[in-house]
Amino acid sequence: MKSEKIIVPANGYLMLTVVLTFIFGGIAAVIKTENPIFILLIVIGLVAAFGFILVNPNTSKVLLLFGKYVGTIKQNGLFWANPLYKKKSISLRASNFDSERLKVNDKLGNPIMISTILVWRVTNTFKAAFDVDNYENFVRVQTDAAVRKLASMYPYDNFADEGHEEDITLRSSVNEVSEALEKEIEERLSIAGIEVLEARIGYLAYAQEIANAMLKRQQATAIVAARHKIVEGAVSMVEMALEELSKKEIVTLDEERKAAMVSNLMVILCGDKEASPVLNTGTLSH
Repeated sequence: MKSEKIIVPANGYLMLTVVLTFIFGGIAAVIKTENPIFILLIVIGLVAAFGFILVNPNTSKVLLLFGKYVGTIKQNGLFWANPLYKKKSISLRASNFDSERLKVNDKLGNPIMISTILVWRVTNTFKAAFDVDNYENFVRVQTDAAVRKLASMYPYDNFADEGHEEDITLRSSVNEVSEALEKEIEERLSIAGIEVLEARIGYLAYAQEIANAMLKRQQATAIVAARHKIVEGAVSMVEMALEELSKKEIVTLDEERKAAMVSNLMVILCGDKEASPVLNTGTLSH
């Protein structure tokens, strides 16, 4: 048998009555008749008492008879089965797993620290019990392997100066990366009869040896982008100023004076510090 088989054994409360009847009935018979043959009833009752099985909610019992799989009890309650059955408990509850922070290389070769949070549960008790050695350890190992593979498939972030135009990155594409991670882990854990309820990145950062350099690089990229916006705005403002002066005929400027005005306005608008005013007591030419 290579698939899960759900069984419902005998009612435990009914068998409890039978077992107690055998035990106490045998004791009463021995005392009353003083015939040792009734001790057999007591022995049968004591042996049968080992057949009781208590199944709590969201748990299961896998039953084996001399190494042969008999079936799985998933219904909760008190049951009775063959006392020779070997019983193995497997939880059907959802479990959390927070992996260790792994040091791996992303698609661009940058060392990063990454971990994942996984929510999973057992759906096939036969596979969990017999297709893998230890299904809980199997979850941990395969999750780490899936995270390593995922990290190598995407860059940590995009940098315009390198010409990379990846649509998906580990830092910004949270939903896409989580879906890919969940699919990868689910494929690996299907052999153990485990369902992945949720998988997402729990921690993500550059490795310590390059963290400072990458931070400076991100800052430089942000400064360049900000400067680009400032220059665009300054050019637009200078163009508007020249058009308004010419339109309203406030002052007539030749090309040389326009160039000087443009230069001064660009310095004022694009400078890091506030401009210091200079009072000109002469003419425009001096």
